[in-house]
Amino acid sequence: MKPRLNVFRSNKHIYCQLIDDRKGVTIVGASSKEVSNEGTRTDVAKRVGEKLAERALAMSINTSVFDRGGYLYHGRVKALADGAREKGLQF
Repeated sequence: MKPRLNVFRSNKHIYCQLIDDRKGVTIVGASSKEVSNEGTRTDVAKRVGEKLAERALAMSINTSVFDRGGYLYHGRVKALADGAREKGLQF
């Protein structure tokens, strides 16, 4: 079973995590609090996606299911997904 890439966004930050639903545990996560906040919030979201993908690939996880959490696939959510894809994570 593939892990689920869950996205949560607030007005200031964006968070994402890979979750193993069978075990009910978070495998790896990343947030906008960990990356530089230079640029727009969309730029920051892309860097968060890249950071998550780097961590996932380091743990030999290269595929996941994208869970946008009810948010439209637009703006910051799309930028996060694009950043993760560019670094090699597949949905």
